[in-house]
Amino acid sequence: MTLKRFSVVTATVGAVLVAVVLTVVSGVLDHWTSVAIDKISQLVASVAALVCYLRAARRAEGTERRWRLWMVAAMTSVTVGLSVWIWGQVFLGVPLPSSTLAQLGFMLVPMLALCAVLVLAHSVSPADLLPNHRNKVVVVLDGLVVVGSLFVLTWVSALESMVRAWAASGPGFATVVAHPAAYLVLVVTLVVLSWTHRSVRQLPMLFLALAALSQSASGWVFAYLMSQGVTSIPPLADAGFMMCPVLLFLSSIAPVSGERHRSASGRLRTGEMLHLLVPYVPLLVIGLFIAVGTATGMRFDAVEIYAGLGVVLLVIVRQLLTMIDNVRLLEQLHDSREQLRHQAFHDSLTGVANRALLRDRLAAALGRRDRAGRPLVLLFIDVDGFKQVNDDFGHAAGDVVLRNVASRLLHCVRAEDTVARLGGDEFGVLIDGHPSPPAELGWRLLGVLQRPHQIQGREHLVRASIGVHQHLAYDPAFTADDMLGFADAAMYRAKRQGKGTVVVHDPISDVA
Repeated sequence: MTLKRFSVVTATVGAVLVAVVLTVVSGVLDHWTSVAIDKISQLVASVAALVCYLRAARRAEGTERRWRLWMVAAMTSVTVGLSVWIWGQVFLGVPLPSSTLAQLGFMLVPMLALCAVLVLAHSVSPADLLPNHRNKVVVVLDGLVVVGSLFVLTWVSALESMVRAWAASGPGFATVVAHPAAYLVLVVTLVVLSWTHRSVRQLPMLFLALAALSQSASGWVFAYLMSQGVTSIPPLADAGFMMCPVLLFLSSIAPVSGERHRSASGRLRTGEMLHLLVPYVPLLVIGLFIAVGTATGMRFDAVEIYAGLGVVLLVIVRQLLTMIDNVRLLEQLHDSREQLRHQAFHDSLTGVANRALLRDRLAAALGRRDRAGRPLVLLFIDVDGFKQVNDDFGHAAGDVVLRNVASRLLHCVRAEDTVARLGGDEFGVLIDGHPSPPAELGWRLLGVLQRPHQIQGREHLVRASIGVHQHLAYDPAFTADDMLGFADAAMYRAKRQGKGTVVVHDPISDVA
């Protein structure tokens, strides 16, 4: 169903629901007729939801089919419960509250719906998880904070008096209070999962949450009236019960569409803001309630005190876990930055430094004023014969040659020296403060590079042309680009002399 068509159906169904509710609560009909219209309208909406969920499940596959099948079971349960309730209350006149099959059917509905929500939330691909995915323990604690806060408020306001009445009235009242409480757990679960799962942020789940909320609201009113000894429920108190099946029907036909991604533009999205406020808003409400009660002389019993302290403890634990998550995120951010920095200044194939890092270290070495007597040697290396290996045996063999060259150069120099790949088959080596003559360094590297490369059972021979430049004194006018140019020129002279040789550039006489 398209969103436009669904909007028309929703408006029509909403108008019919308002008309039925007004008719029931207006008092124009006698009590028996009002109750009959009330319950039969609920049964019709429940059957319609059952049929629509069943049809949608037959057309769907995978997770979409499984969660709808759970909802089929839930709607079957509510249909059976309503049928038994109508027979007992409307036709047989069974007194309230009643421990019958109807109560069992009503109790199973939120449990089966909860199974449907969990199946939808946990049978998803990683792409379904929202970018602000939180620690699962923190999400569970947030749910417990909400449930605990609601428990404290309901206990202080009405639940305590209801419990006292139920304790002397038999097991029927246990099902009466468990029914709205189970729907409340369903609502909290939907809210908490919507913070982390995109699949829960869908129209079917929204209408399911509204249905559970309306059912829970009337359920608490029903439980309170029963605790006061009322034997006949006013029609207005039944409004939530009438809305619930209709909302479940709309949930069964609501279109499923992907969440629209919005640009944050530097601002927190609504879901993120709600997640940040969850542990504080309920705690603030409880704090204000207790402060007003204390100021007016209200005395709190042990349940209220321990439940309130439990909520505070949950918030403290939640904040500690959030702090641990923040520290972990900072460590991951630091590691990511270091990884990006390494990638920016190192060659991805060989793992050695790239031209940018070589130039930075060369500039830093030339800029030190204590250079007097400390030779700074830069070697430019061109791998001769690499192109033939690459053309004859493929890029994979050529990559192995380049990695071997980088590895051999690293093993020939000290840890404080720099080996860099300058691009293609060219390498550079920066040696700071080595006592050996520059020509000797070049020939030693050349000998190592001319050893054969064993690649997939084949032996590949490559040579190298090496240009060397040595700088001795501190000279602010002499730059890294100057030294790179001299070494590069010496390397090309080596290639012109027949390759497989070393040329040392003399900055004074400019004779190689």
